[in-house]
Amino acid sequence: MIDALAAEWYKLRTVRSTLALLATVAVFMLLCLLWSWYVARYWDGLSAARRATAEAAPAEQPLAVALPVCAVVLGALTITSEYAHGMHRTTLAALPNRPALFAAKAGVAAAAALAAALAALAAGSAAGDAIVGERPVATFQGPAADVAVHLLWLGLTTAALTLIACGLGAVLRSTAGTITAGMAVLFVAPGLAQLLPAPWDERIWSALPGSLSNQIAGAPGSSTAHGVLSPPVAIALLVTYTAAAVGAGALAFTRRDA
Repeated sequence: MIDALAAEWYKLRTVRSTLALLATVAVFMLLCLLWSWYVARYWDGLSAARRATAEAAPAEQPLAVALPVCAVVLGALTITSEYAHGMHRTTLAALPNRPALFAAKAGVAAAAALAAALAALAAGSAAGDAIVGERPVATFQGPAADVAVHLLWLGLTTAALTLIACGLGAVLRSTAGTITAGMAVLFVAPGLAQLLPAPWDERIWSALPGSLSNQIAGAPGSSTAHGVLSPPVAIALLVTYTAAAVGAGALAFTRRDA
């Protein structure tokens, strides 16, 4: 298992797609700084009456949008890229233990996604706080403990989405199909849910994978409801989605012919 993990880590850090995804995360981290600078300038231009009601998304908001997309792409490429080039046969010849190989691929991808997400979120949030300073912008800042929990769950959700994409990739064996399905779940399904009559619109929207992190640990300082699920239920649903996708992917990876 150690050899499998080492091999998959070597693959992950040497392919160009991983560098491209890290560059994308870095760009969105810079957008966090730009957003924070805009919030500071906007706040300075407001009257005292307007400041009492003004709100702004937190500094890490650009990353909160980009990280799920990067997670889906990373998870898809981790599994499907070798199928696209026929290299999966070579990999299976070198490591015929398919359960260990799938676990190594998914585990390395999820760990890398978690580390990159937490590092970028922490840097973006800290820099945003430094830029805005002591300006009491509602919903932009919150207690340090609440912010830390919120960022942690954003990172864990990113890792979970990576695992879900890995499982889906093993089932579909198609990079385009896996990414398309992931984007549909993240962006198309929420819009379709909003078209349903109440209360099903909010209930179904709340149960979608991309809606769970804010229900587990909402944005600090925000007074806006983020769904109808309690944190324990949202955590259980996220674990269920992840386990189901990884289980289906592992079954497909181990049972299908090369």
